[in-house]
Amino acid sequence: MLFNSLPFAIFFVVVTILYFWLSDRNRLILLLLSSCYFYMFFIPSYLLILLVLILVDYGAGLMIGRSVGRVRTMYFLVSLVFNLGMLFFFKYFNFASVNLAALASLFHLSYVPPLLSLALPIGLSFHTFQSMSYTIEVYRGNYPPERNLGIFAIYVMFYPQLVAGPIERPHQLLPQFREHHEFRYARVVSGLRRMLIGLFKKMVIADNLALIVNPIFQSPEMNSGPALMLAAYCFSFQIFCDFSGYSDIAIGAAEVMGFRLMENFRQPYLAESIPDFWSRWHISLTTWFRDYVYQPFTKGTRRVSTKLLGILFVFLISGLWHGANWTFLVWGALHGVYFIVFRNLSWLSRPLRVLVVFHLVTFAWIFFRAENLTDAFYFVTHLADFSAGKLSIAHIGTYPLATCGLLVCGLMAAQLWLQRAPGQAALAFHSRPMRWALDYALIGSILLLGQFHLNSFIYFQF
Repeated sequence: MLFNSLPFAIFFVVVTILYFWLSDRNRLILLLLSSCYFYMFFIPSYLLILLVLILVDYGAGLMIGRSVGRVRTMYFLVSLVFNLGMLFFFKYFNFASVNLAALASLFHLSYVPPLLSLALPIGLSFHTFQSMSYTIEVYRGNYPPERNLGIFAIYVMFYPQLVAGPIERPHQLLPQFREHHEFRYARVVSGLRRMLIGLFKKMVIADNLALIVNPIFQSPEMNSGPALMLAAYCFSFQIFCDFSGYSDIAIGAAEVMGFRLMENFRQPYLAESIPDFWSRWHISLTTWFRDYVYQPFTKGTRRVSTKLLGILFVFLISGLWHGANWTFLVWGALHGVYFIVFRNLSWLSRPLRVLVVFHLVTFAWIFFRAENLTDAFYFVTHLADFSAGKLSIAHIGTYPLATCGLLVCGLMAAQLWLQRAPGQAALAFHSRPMRWALDYALIGSILLLGQFHLNSFIYFQF
């Protein structure tokens, strides 16, 4: 069920009304059943996979809490191996088989790779990482085992953030399912407005930019250098609006019912260094890798070489987390190098720092978006190609270019205002005329400029 669809609008209204009408105990049942229905809307049979993951990690958490020594570690490893094994089976098995066959051919060995014809369970990487964070925190002794199976199940499959995050931690989300949430008009309106902003980002900005980005990335060899360059810039804003739009809708939907989800984006294209960018982009995943991969990898060492190796390792794993394709590994490697080399740009003026970081990130996005390495390398090596006979920017049309240009400029102006004058922005939205003017402007923009083709969110594939 897509957030930008009529079925979700009906689902959300019905679930929210029932949530405030029911008692606290029945609310939990409602959240569990509605989350199951939400997930079944994609591929019903894959709900069984999610339920097995929940049972394994719930049981592992209980046994970790009751055990000591090696037995305790064994239960933790069972949970870890199951989660990572499921990710490998559905997401990386074919990738590993094909590359193993390619390696065998180098040594003139005959190997026919077994391939699976399975669809990737939607949001697998997200809810797997959320469940893993629970068992890791229980194993570390930072959080007690959750004894209520229903509450733990809702923690893993809470419908607003089930498919694409934010990836929550147990101490942030689990206690909220035991709180009583009263209906509060101001909070409901705030949540609905946040959802409206998310829909605007997705349907008006991201989906209009997709009309430019998709044809060019699908056939890069047919396009001139300026067209390729335009597609790269457009994709930078498309993926930001697409993913942050999803996060806005998820956070807003949870807020309406009284739940607080963590912020996932904080004006990332105004970052002044690569570390600064990663403190603003997909914050829930960045902090997950920091806490559960980088810190254990470098624990107890002061060696600079080990820390640098840890940074590269984390970004390679992050690239692989996004998809089973060499393009994602190159994207991750680029950011690992960026993180080390462009850690401090204080010798540049502030506008130049922002400009340099944005272009570094945009260049890396080419590999993220390209279908394969061949297309990606063609793309980056022909950005200055002005050959005659290829499709140019003019081929796209004046109207879509002007529309997308104005939308992006408006987006960046709003982002700059929110960063440089957060207090002023907050005061402005305390004004009722300002709030209503924004709401009507967003609704009007969606109706006039929005794409209603039910385009999936980019991060659903991960």
